Amino acid sequence: MKSKAVVFRGENLTVHVEDILVDPPGPGEVMIKMAACGVCHSDLSVTNGTLPLPPPIVLGHEGAGVIAQVGAGVTDFKVGDHVISSFVNTCGKCRFCVTGRPNLCGATPPMVLFGGHLRTSDAAGRPLNVMASCGVMAEYATLHENSVVKISQDAPLDRCALIGCGVMTGWGAVCNTAAVEPGSTCVVFGVGGVGLSAISGCVAAGASMIIAVDMLANKLEMAKTFGATHVIDASKSSNAVKEIRNLTNGGADYAFECVGHGDIVAQAYGSVCKGGTAVVVGVARPDNITTIKTATLAFEEKTLKGSYYGSTRPRYDFPRLVGLYQAGKLKLDELITKRYSIDQAPQAFDDLAQGRNARGVIVFD
Repeated sequence: MKSKAVVFRGENLTVHVEDILVDPPGPGEVMIKMAACGVCHSDLSVTNGTLPLPPPIVLGHEGAGVIAQVGAGVTDFKVGDHVISSFVNTCGKCRFCVTGRPNLCGATPPMVLFGGHLRTSDAAGRPLNVMASCGVMAEYATLHENSVVKISQDAPLDRCALIGCGVMTGWGAVCNTAAVEPGSTCVVFGVGGVGLSAISGCVAAGASMIIAVDMLANKLEMAKTFGATHVIDASKSSNAVKEIRNLTNGGADYAFECVGHGDIVAQAYGSVCKGGTAVVVGVARPDNITTIKTATLAFEEKTLKGSYYGSTRPRYDFPRLVGLYQAGKLKLDELITKRYSIDQAPQAFDDLAQGRNARGVIVFD
């Protein structure tokens, strides 16, 4: 199948829109006609080396579409089903899958399909890797069925695409990983798409105070519409941690770092109270380091923990989030700052890098 796609070839942080070839699905695989794909910071991180995936690679891991073909042995999906991609392939057999932590499944390398297969090549027939076993920033994508979640057909796919990464990651960090209790005080560092979704999670969990911290005024204004009760402009604050501790009478119960930088992780940890929990959500460069005062872990019983993909159980959580959106209890429409055609993908990446968007979405014909 000929398909237009967004490809990173390792050249000058630049993405290319080019025609590729997508093979039909093999056993246990499905082909998706993509409807929409979010342009996520993780896609940008591939181009700048934060996520060192080997080029050439088809980008995209946060998408939704309609099943166009099914391979041999596929029984859970049929042509016409509406689906969301999951960038963690859940094998169902490893120690993490069988103990209810499928987000930690490591059965598949992050650039091929389950079983080590590739179904993508460039116009000359040379293999192309796929980001996160997905490669859904394309008109068509062949994925293993373990990387696909079926949803109701009456939900808008351009909004549901965001559940595949940013929304699940932010909302899940609050409601799954941290399990925030009603009445808690929370602070979110970095209010892009993931941070705004973390704020949505804090609202859903019944937090009494939600503090948003960012360096961009436009994002702080957006944070208020998502439910932040207080905002701190880090570009103007001489000591954001001190401001947070003053606002919360000694420290927040929970802090969520949604940037991916060691210094901000330290700030998140410093902003929580005794017995508080700081959750690292953002993806840092491999050489990035966080430094904290070790004694505080014991004397103050603080917790510093990570959250990968919002501790999701995709086939349970994705439909649940779709249902919350349809019930008016989860903001998805408001996350989309701008829609792009696939030919406008380079502009979408530039807008993301410049902080113009909460979420840009590529919408396919």
